[in-house]
Amino acid sequence: MQERSPLAVLLLPFVTLGIYSIYWLVTTKTEMVGKGADIPTAWLLIVPIANILWYWKYSEGVEKVTNSQTSAGVAFLLLFLLPIIGPAIVQATLNKVAA
Repeated sequence: MQERSPLAVLLLPFVTLGIYSIYWLVTTKTEMVGKGADIPTAWLLIVPIANILWYWKYSEGVEKVTNSQTSAGVAFLLLFLLPIIGPAIVQATLNKVAA
């Protein structure tokens, strides 16, 4: 896992009009799949109902990679219901794994 600044994950989506959020999801998904997580293709992000399932599978990947330090439910709520600050909190958790 690559260590990233949670502050950058929080602020760059505003500068790039949301494009960095998608980039961050795809790159961290690829890194988590490399660690053994089972996350489907990121193309499901653009499919209206399937993106909810994708976020859940991504959250399960966060739980697996962090050895249950962050549960799938908490990660899902952070990413799906708090899309502005949630990714920064998840990135802080992923940074602990990277260290």
